[in-house]
Amino acid sequence: MGHVIRMTMTGAVGITFVFIVDAANLFWISLLGDPRLMASIGFSFAVQFLSVSVGIGLMIASTALIARSIGEGDREKARRQATSAAIIAAVVQAIVATLIVWFRHDILRVAGAEGETADLAARYLMMSVPSLPIMAVSMIANGSLRALGDGKRSMFVTLTSGGITMIVDPFLIYGLAMGLDGAALGLVLSRFIMLGMALRFAIGTHDILAVPRLADIAETLRPYLIIAVPAILTQLATPVGNYLLTTVMSQFGDDAMAGWAVVGRLTVVAFGGIFSLAGAIGGIFGQNFGAREYDRLRTTYRDALIFGLLYTVVTWTILAAVGPSVAQSFGLGPTGVGVVLAFTHVGAGGFMFAAGLFVSNAAFNALGKPTRSTLTNWLRDGVLTLPIALWLAGIYQAEGVIYAQAVAAIIVGVGAALWGWRFVLSLARQALPPLDLEPPRSYAHADRFRRR
Repeated sequence: MGHVIRMTMTGAVGITFVFIVDAANLFWISLLGDPRLMASIGFSFAVQFLSVSVGIGLMIASTALIARSIGEGDREKARRQATSAAIIAAVVQAIVATLIVWFRHDILRVAGAEGETADLAARYLMMSVPSLPIMAVSMIANGSLRALGDGKRSMFVTLTSGGITMIVDPFLIYGLAMGLDGAALGLVLSRFIMLGMALRFAIGTHDILAVPRLADIAETLRPYLIIAVPAILTQLATPVGNYLLTTVMSQFGDDAMAGWAVVGRLTVVAFGGIFSLAGAIGGIFGQNFGAREYDRLRTTYRDALIFGLLYTVVTWTILAAVGPSVAQSFGLGPTGVGVVLAFTHVGAGGFMFAAGLFVSNAAFNALGKPTRSTLTNWLRDGVLTLPIALWLAGIYQAEGVIYAQAVAAIIVGVGAALWGWRFVLSLARQALPPLDLEPPRSYAHADRFRRR
């Protein structure tokens, strides 16, 4: 439990701070008093969520691959894999960025964006999305730190980039009167800073990145993609679900979309520990699997579930208390306030069950069954979310979209947590370490041989 908490909270501090910076940007934009700007941020967030989730899937795969090699005692192999994964991830994200920029108007139109709001969101995407390859390399380098168990330096990477951005963004948005363009430029700047810090620790401190070679990329490509493709599909489920919910929420106007934008930022800030949990224990699972410490897989899974439950209870209590103040501070209208309060008072509780889904995802991805994560996530976000949202929105209007998220999380979270638990328990019974095939040199050695 101590290791789970240390790795999760160091990751949570870093990722939460980045999201706080993002939420602060939304707050600065809200002070401009234009609901269209707030709504455009909500639409662009739905699209950015898709692209960032691809990067997260690539990072999860690289962390699992590197951690497994470290657990096996092959550090040189881990170095080659880390460098190759960074190059592959940069190429993949360059392709994603190109597609988003080229089809940004069509994507936003399908999401429900119209008129000036759609134009503003498209401009924001045009400025920020091309930096995705930079983000991809920084995420792989940062993931290698977590694979090594260096949660503290991984935290410093995100704290540094977020801290500088927190200072620069108000200057860009207000000081230079750039408005929404300043927010986009600040996001690009934060990605470059994150890249510099991540490479500084990955190369300078741990020497975990090898010199790039085509042969290493070719060797790493297949095992990396075996994990990365289902991991990406798994991660894409959530933004696809969010995108579908955005289409439902957009029917209730710009005020509802402004509240939806606030909920998006509030979710990632409040539940940074839950989002960090999956990435943190992925490395723990990978190392212990590589070292054949199967009992530790079981205790890691159990302790991660307990941590997720307690974290959600505390966070939900705080959100319920501060929800009205948060809604008021962003200057939302009645519909937007209702959306925010629906989340702080009801929707946030769904993360007790979403935590079970995230823990099972980490186990499946790191332990060789990534397609199971893909299945459970798409069941929640691709199959259940939209029909439940349409049903509840017909009853509770915009607030029903928030309730739909919680209902889907309950249904899938419980099943995924139980499935993952059975899988982890089965490893200890089915997997045995390889036998020493050399003939025993003594009776005592023979006895150990038989027991193994």
